[in-house]
Amino acid sequence: MTARRLALGLAALLALGAGAALALRAADARAEGALRAALLKAGRDAPAPAFHPAMLDGLPAPARRFFRFAIAPGTPLRIAATIEMGGTLSLGPRDDARDQPMTARQILAPPHGFLWQVETGGAMRLTGSDALGAGTSSTRFRLLSALPVVRVAGDPNHFRSAFGRMVGEGLFWTPAAFLPQAQSGWDALAWEAVDGDTARVVVAKYGLEQAAEITVDPEGRLLRVVFRRWSNENAARRYRLQPFGGDVSGFARFDGFGLPTRVTGGNHYGTELYHPFFKAKATRITLR
Repeated sequence: MTARRLALGLAALLALGAGAALALRAADARAEGALRAALLKAGRDAPAPAFHPAMLDGLPAPARRFFRFAIAPGTPLRIAATIEMGGTLSLGPRDDARDQPMTARQILAPPHGFLWQVETGGAMRLTGSDALGAGTSSTRFRLLSALPVVRVAGDPNHFRSAFGRMVGEGLFWTPAAFLPQAQSGWDALAWEAVDGDTARVVVAKYGLEQAAEITVDPEGRLLRVVFRRWSNENAARRYRLQPFGGDVSGFARFDGFGLPTRVTGGNHYGTELYHPFFKAKATRITLR
């Protein structure tokens, strides 16, 4: 009888745990759905004047080349994009990292936020999301679609780090959001020259400021995006500003925009500690 009661008790605990996991997953799905709708609405509601080269007057030369290549004349200045991608994520520490195949879908709408939903392959399948919205950010990952293994939300350090990611990725997948005449909703946006092929943009939103540098080729094709990101991806596991960046290639035209389809990037870009943990190929990009 004692053994039977123990078994029943364990079964009840497992059932409660499974029920709690399902309820948590449902709550997360609702939150992600609400953010998805808000980001798409922000993209639709933003002014979308047609691009004209005269809009580039006053910008530094590398930025002018960048926008001329990235946006065809007459293209509506859409600031939101939906990106479907495949590739690999390198999970674990740099010296013992394991590449896992991944598929993901992202809604990116600077300066309002992003929602990146991903699934990895392999026996230990992970599903999850990274997200940034108005005043909040989160990371949620589950093992086998059920067991929560990473949950971060409501943390100001995480929010600052996610803000940097939005700026870095926005520069190569939603360039119109960084054109002053697009009136995309930044609290501040300014460009300055670094050298003949590199320009720096500084943007502000949600009480945060982020600078990022783009480097372009003679035709204006983007080569890389580099910035100092607020991150705890270091040996001390302490948040601090450190190099982050990525190289882009494989350009194609999407709705009047010349955008990269291949991205390789990671922490400590340009240093001996560089770990290109993110290698993605965009299979579809829709500007909204």
